[in-house]
Amino acid sequence: MKKIILSLLGIVLMISVFAQNATTHLFQRKEIKKRLNRAACWQLKHPQNEYKFTDWTNGAFYAGLFAAYEASESKKLYKALYKMGESNKWQMGELLHHADDHALPQTYIDMYRICGEEKMIHPYKQAVDKFMSTHYSETPGLANAIERANGTLMFWCDALFMLPPALVKLGITLNEEKYLSLCDSLFKQTYELLYDHEEHLYARDISYKWDFPGVKPRKESNGEKVFWSRGNGWVMGGLARILKELPEDYPNRQFYVSNFKEIAERIRTLQQPDGLWRTSLLDPDSYPGGEASGSGFYCYALAWGINSGILEREEYLPVVRKAWIGLCALQQKNGKVGWVQPIGQDPKKNFSSESWSNFGTGAFLLAGSEMINL
Repeated sequence: MKKIILSLLGIVLMISVFAQNATTHLFQRKEIKKRLNRAACWQLKHPQNEYKFTDWTNGAFYAGLFAAYEASESKKLYKALYKMGESNKWQMGELLHHADDHALPQTYIDMYRICGEEKMIHPYKQAVDKFMSTHYSETPGLANAIERANGTLMFWCDALFMLPPALVKLGITLNEEKYLSLCDSLFKQTYELLYDHEEHLYARDISYKWDFPGVKPRKESNGEKVFWSRGNGWVMGGLARILKELPEDYPNRQFYVSNFKEIAERIRTLQQPDGLWRTSLLDPDSYPGGEASGSGFYCYALAWGINSGILEREEYLPVVRKAWIGLCALQQKNGKVGWVQPIGQDPKKNFSSESWSNFGTGAFLLAGSEMINL
């Protein structure tokens, strides 16, 4: 009997060692760079022409592409970034007061920091100055939604990835305090409107809140509140990008740090055994199968948190390692990142291994760029 037990223990140990060896290569710098390059090249060859080139979807993708360029120093990726800016004439989207149309200029500012070409940043500075001097009612289609949200300009949580990092990048780059102050004001409005202090997660918008006047509470099948994975992924990614810019002595930095750490701790507890997160954070059993975009943003933000010293390495490193293994399992041999939930605003099951989108690739690239730094 003793020999049988020892034999079984030996088999378990061998399986454990084999499993570790099977994934060890995923954390080697060479392997990560290879995966980033394959994902970036596949996406560049398969642009989503149904979206405007200044769309938020490209904002997320090119944020990831720039991170991949920084990690790999690939001339090919640099040329793609420059070509994108030239094609857009370094302009933001058409809707001045809509946060989504401010996402792509984050990459313009990053490129300006490398090249120093005024054309890369001047159009966006002009746009933000106009933004600050005009009323949101001058941007078609926004007024009613903003008024329903008690005047909150960024009334959906995704917006925290789109506009605030662009404002902070602009303020830091030009040494202009007014852009940082604007970020603080807009972010805190959204925080006060959508942050759930019990769950430490963001509602996607007021229609998913349980305590907003005139809103009928929505529930998952298990009775829990509805918290969308990618929505909170946008928030975590946005916070990481803001904190990366703000100096340690910035007066309002601690607000962002506290919010980041609270959400990180909650997200850590919601990771599933495969290392990924489900589209519904509090009802994972109803949404089987990991999703790439939300999981990618979590992996990125948590890895950045470790790298920056904000999150405890011993506590979060196992979470991030599992997340990266899970994300790599979603990438196909040709570089395509599958299992991306299509554009939406709440949990869905409408995706598969063949479902892809440029913002999902962007999340994967951001995650990989931080994994290299680990």
